[in-house]
Amino acid sequence: MNDFVNKGPGPVNINRGSMKKAGKAAGIVIAVIVVLIILSGSFYTIQEEEQAVVCTFGVPKAVTQSGLHFKIPLIQTVRKVNTTIQGFAIGYSSDSDLNYNGAEGVDNSMMITSDYNFIHVDFYAEYRVTDPVKALYASEDPRLILANIAQNCIRTTIGSYGVDAVLTTGKNEIQSNIKNMILEKLDAIDIGVQLVNITIQDAEPPTDEVIQAFKAVETAKQGKETALNNANKYRNEQIPSAEAEADKIVQDAEAKKQARINEAEGQVARFNSMYEEYVKYPAVTKQRMFYETMEDVLPDMKIIIQGADGSSVQQIMPLDKFN
Repeated sequence: MNDFVNKGPGPVNINRGSMKKAGKAAGIVIAVIVVLIILSGSFYTIQEEEQAVVCTFGVPKAVTQSGLHFKIPLIQTVRKVNTTIQGFAIGYSSDSDLNYNGAEGVDNSMMITSDYNFIHVDFYAEYRVTDPVKALYASEDPRLILANIAQNCIRTTIGSYGVDAVLTTGKNEIQSNIKNMILEKLDAIDIGVQLVNITIQDAEPPTDEVIQAFKAVETAKQGKETALNNANKYRNEQIPSAEAEADKIVQDAEAKKQARINEAEGQVARFNSMYEEYVKYPAVTKQRMFYETMEDVLPDMKIIIQGADGSSVQQIMPLDKFN
C-alpha cells in the first residue's frame, strides 16, 4: 500500500511536464501566426493607376504613389483611389453606369431649347481624381456631385441655343461652354475631381413625327444651300462676261463721244476758217460756199456756170477740178 502511494505520483508529474511543454509550443506557434498575420497586413501594394491615402487613427496623414509600402498595423489604414480617367453617361446607359445610381438616366436626355423645342441630347463626361484626400473626405460621393453639376450646366446651356444649333452647327461651341461652366463650379467647391472632357454623343428630336419633320426641314435647307451654290456659281460665271461686255459698251461710247467731239471741233475749225475767208473776200467765199453746197446736195448732177451777161458758158465736171 505504501509502495503504491509512493510510486503513484511519479507518472502524474511526467504528464504535467509534457502538458506545460505542449502549452508553450502552442503559444509560440500562435504568436508566430499572429506576428505573420500582422506583418502580412503591414505591407500594401499600389498599382500604377492608383494612389493611396494613409490614415493614422482615422486621420489622413499621407498620400502614397505606386509601389510597395509599409503601414503600422492596427494604427494605420490605407484607402486606395483610382486616378485614371473615368467616365459616365448622361442621358443614356453605359457599361460604367450599370451599378451606379446617380444623376444619369434615360429621362435626363430630354431638354428644351431656347426656341421651345424638346430634344434628346446624350452626353459622356470624363473625369479623374486630382486630390485623393479631398475625393475621399471632402464629399460623400464626388462622382454624383459632378454628375449633378454637369446635368445643371447642360440644361442651362442647351436652353440658351436653338434646336438647329444643338442638332447641327453649334455642337462644338455648346460642348466648350458646358465644359467651362463645369470647371468653374468644380473649382468653387474643390472636391478633388477634375473634368477632363464632356462630349455630345447624340442629339435628336424626341418623336418619330418630329424627327421626320426635322429631316424634311434639313432636306429643304440642303436644297436651299444647293440652289444658292448654283446661283453663286452662275453669277461667278456670268459676271466676268457681263463686265467685259459693259466695258466694251463703255469703250465704244467713249470712242463715239470722242469722234463726235473731234467732228464738232473740225466743223467749228472749218467754219472759223471759212468765216475768216468770208471777211476777206465775201463775194468769192459766198460763191464758193454755194458751189460746195450744190455739190453736196446734187453730187451726180452736171454743173453749168453761166456768166453774168450770159454770153459765155463753161461746163465743168466734176466741180472739184474747178479753179
